[in-house]
Amino acid sequence: MPRMNTVINLQNVSIAYGSEAVLHEANLVIGQGSRCCITGYNGSGKSTLLAIIAGHRSPDEGVVTITSGLKVSLLAQTPSFDLTETVYDVVAAGLGPIGVVLATQRRLYATPNPDIDALAALQAQLDRAEAWDFGARIEAMLQRLELAPDQIVGSLSGGWLKRLAIAQSLVGAPDIWLLDEPTNHLDIPAIDWLTSELKLFKGTVIFITHDRMLMSELATAMVDIDRGRVKLWSCSYDEFLRRREAERETIAEAEKQFDAKLAEEEAWIRQGIKARRTRNEGRVRALEQLRSERAKRVVRGALKLEIDTGEKSGKVVRALEHVSYSVAGLQLVKDLSWIVQRGDRVGLVGPNGAGKSTLIKLFLGDITPNSGLIKFGTKLDVAYFDQGRAALDPNASVADYIGDGRDFIELNGQSIHVVSYLKRFLFDSVQARGKIRTLSGGQQNRLLLAQLFTQPANLLVLDEPTNDLDVESLELLEELLLDYTGTVLLVSHDRRFLDQVVTSLLVFKGHGEIEEQVGGFSDWIARGGELHPANAKAPDGSDRIKGETEVNVADAPIEEAARYEARKQAKSEQRRLQRQAEQIPVELQRLESEETAIMAMVSQPDFFNQSESEQRKTYAAAQALRTQIQALYDEWAAVEAALEAATRD
Repeated sequence: MPRMNTVINLQNVSIAYGSEAVLHEANLVIGQGSRCCITGYNGSGKSTLLAIIAGHRSPDEGVVTITSGLKVSLLAQTPSFDLTETVYDVVAAGLGPIGVVLATQRRLYATPNPDIDALAALQAQLDRAEAWDFGARIEAMLQRLELAPDQIVGSLSGGWLKRLAIAQSLVGAPDIWLLDEPTNHLDIPAIDWLTSELKLFKGTVIFITHDRMLMSELATAMVDIDRGRVKLWSCSYDEFLRRREAERETIAEAEKQFDAKLAEEEAWIRQGIKARRTRNEGRVRALEQLRSERAKRVVRGALKLEIDTGEKSGKVVRALEHVSYSVAGLQLVKDLSWIVQRGDRVGLVGPNGAGKSTLIKLFLGDITPNSGLIKFGTKLDVAYFDQGRAALDPNASVADYIGDGRDFIELNGQSIHVVSYLKRFLFDSVQARGKIRTLSGGQQNRLLLAQLFTQPANLLVLDEPTNDLDVESLELLEELLLDYTGTVLLVSHDRRFLDQVVTSLLVFKGHGEIEEQVGGFSDWIARGGELHPANAKAPDGSDRIKGETEVNVADAPIEEAARYEARKQAKSEQRRLQRQAEQIPVELQRLESEETAIMAMVSQPDFFNQSESEQRKTYAAAQALRTQIQALYDEWAAVEAALEAATRD
C-alpha cells in the first residue's frame, strides 16, 4: 500500500496556559486524505491543537509545518457572526477578501439604480482574481445546505447557525478541513448529511466530536491527548478503543511496579542511624530520581457520579390521553396517548423543530394541551436538565451555585463539603471558587449535572445532556443512568447514547405525528425506521392544521384568540405573497426587454468604435441586468414555494 504524503507535521510542540501545560513536546504527522479524529477529556487541549494546526494560535515551543499551497479551513465550535449580515454575506466571507467583493457586487446589483462605475470596478477585481465561478460556488453551497441567501443571520436558530458555519468553512474548497464539535446543535438528519459530506470530501479531515457513532463511521486515524501527551493511532475508532485499553493496562501495571519500588526505597532511606551511616550514595541519588519521576506523573481524577433517587414514585408517572398541542397554526403534538411508568427510560428523537421540547413542557406541566388530558403521578421529585444552560448565572461562583450559599450539601443522607463534591466532577478548588463565566462549554454542562444530582429525584428529565461532554464523561453518565432506579425522559441526538441508555423511543415524525417504539435507536433503524427533516410534508401533503374555523375574539379564551390572530396574520401573508407573485413576471418582462435591447446594440459593428470606457459601461449594464433577472427568477421560485405552503390546507 503506497504511503500517503505528509500534509501536517508538528515537531516538539508545547503550549501552556499559565503554569498548566496543555501540550508537552507533541509530535504528530498526518497524511494526505486522512480522516483523523482528536479525542481526549474536556480541557485536555483538543481545541487548542486544532487552533494550532489552523494557524489561529502559536505554540510556546516547537514547529508546525503545513504543506505549502494547501488551503486550511476551520469550523469553530462556537462560530461568531455579525448578526446583522445576510446568510449570503457570511458564506461569501469564507472565500476571503474576494468573497466580500462578490457580496458587495450582489448588494449593488439589487439596488434600483446601481452605480455602473462601481460595478465595473468590482468586476475588474473579480477578473484579476480569476474568480469567475466563485458566485456559482456560493449559490451551490447555499442550495446544498438549504440556506436562504437573504435571511438575516440573527434570525437563525442554533441548528441553522451551525449549517451556516459549515457552508462558510467549506465554500472555499479547502484541502484540509478542521471541524470542532461539528454535530453540536444538529439534529439526526443533519448529522447523517454531514457524515455523508465528510465521507465524500477528497481532502484531509481533522475533527473533534463526542459523537461516538460519527467516530466509528468516519475516522481512519485517532489522535489521543492524555495529560499533555499526543499520540497518533493509525486505526479506526473501535480498534483504537481496544488498543488504548490494552496500553492503559500495561501503563497501570508499570506504574504499580514503579510505586512499589519507590515505597521500598523510601522505607530504606528512613532506616535507623546505622543504616544511614552505611547507605549507598548512588542509591540515594537513584531515590531522588524516582521521586522526581513520580512528581512528573499527572494524575487526572475520575468523574464520580451519584444521584439520590429519593422516595419511590407511584407506579404511573404520567398518562397522556389524546393530547394535542399547536401554536400559530403549527401542529406539534397530535392526538397522543402515552403512559410512562416508574422505571421507564424513554428517549425522544426527531429533527429540530418537531416538538420534542414542547412535549417536555407538557410533560412537566409548564404548558397545557389544546385538547386531551394529562394525568400526573404521585410522590414525584423531578430534576430537569436544560440544554440552554438558562439556570446558570455567569457572574455567580461555581461553589455558590452548587451550595446555594452553603458550604455543605446533603447527598444520600451524608453531609459533603461543596468543594469536595465538585472534585467528583473534576473541578479543582480554584475552579470551584471561580466564576461560572470562566468555564468552558463542557465544564458548564458538568456543573449543571453536578447541581442536578444534588437534589433527590425519582424522575430525571434530560434535554440534550451530552453536548460538549468528553467521551469518558458520557460513558460514566451512561453507567449512572443504567444503575438509576427512577424514571428517565431523555432528549438527545447522540445515537450511541440513546442505544446505551433508553429502553423505548418516542419518534417525532413531524406535523404532530409521534409514535412509540420499543428498544434503542439502532433497534428502530434496523426495523426500517427513518427520520425526515422537520420541514418535510405531512403524509396528506399538508403542513397546516385542518378543520380550523373563525372565532369571535371577544368570546374566545386567550389561547384561542392567539390562534385566531395567528390565522389572521397567515392570511395577510398569503395575500402579500399573491401580489408579489403577480408583480414579478411583469418586472421580469421589462428587464429582459432591456437586456435584449442592449445585446442588440452590442451586436452592431459601430459599437466597437466607441471608447473602451463606454464599452465597459455597456457590458456592466448588461451584466447588472442578467444578475437582476436571475435574482428575480430565484425570488419568483421562492415566492411560489412560500405561497404554495401558505395556501396548503
